[in-house]
Amino acid sequence: MLAVSSQPGSRNKILGSLPDEEFARLGPYLEPVELEKGEIVYLTGDDIEYVYFIEEGLLSLISTTETGATLELIMVGSEGVVGLPAILRNPMIPWEVSVQFTTRALKIRAKKLQEEFDRGEALYEFVLHYLNLMIAQISQASICNRFHTLDETLGRWLLTIQDRINSDTLDLTHEIISNALGGPRTAISMAVGKLQKDGLIRCSRGKIFILDRAGLEAHSCECYRIIRDQLSHVLKNNEGSASRLRLTAHASIR
Repeated sequence: MLAVSSQPGSRNKILGSLPDEEFARLGPYLEPVELEKGEIVYLTGDDIEYVYFIEEGLLSLISTTETGATLELIMVGSEGVVGLPAILRNPMIPWEVSVQFTTRALKIRAKKLQEEFDRGEALYEFVLHYLNLMIAQISQASICNRFHTLDETLGRWLLTIQDRINSDTLDLTHEIISNALGGPRTAISMAVGKLQKDGLIRCSRGKIFILDRAGLEAHSCECYRIIRDQLSHVLKNNEGSASRLRLTAHASIR
């Protein structure tokens, strides 16, 4: 019997949507971990030993130039997973993975996850959905960083973080923002100051408080709404797939 339900053992959107049978196969190999803010999970070029399914918190995938300049490619929260190049037979990670906010995750050895992925069942489908989302988000962020003003990009970035951690209080310094958006500290300070002057945010001692969510959305470029809608589409696809599996299971019982 194939049953589909929301898994009580995981808040991750991918694992939580898996049929009971698939989750039961993975369950014994999933190890809960807590990753501290500022911790480096992977450096560029590291071998991928573990894949991380995020349950709470936020990881950043960072690209770094030879001169040390950095740019965040994508953020990964409870909707996603880190270490997927291993699934595509690439043993090395092509970017740095750092902890943006204290993160709880379930990690599993890459080889074990690959075995389950190769079965071609629900995990296979959900992971491909997420890979498509990653590609779309990286593409959109590239457009945003190239064509939109820094304060618009900052607005998009802050809203995306708020969505992932579900809090109006964000533990962020200007240095963290600069590393993520690839802008000089002086330009970041000016962009933050503009949003604060407009009453959208307030800054105090390494924290940013979102004061006017609707106003920040209106100020942000269209990239935030595009990325948000892409994520919503993926989650609905996963829900649809889970419902289809449930109907198939019920039909087989009859």
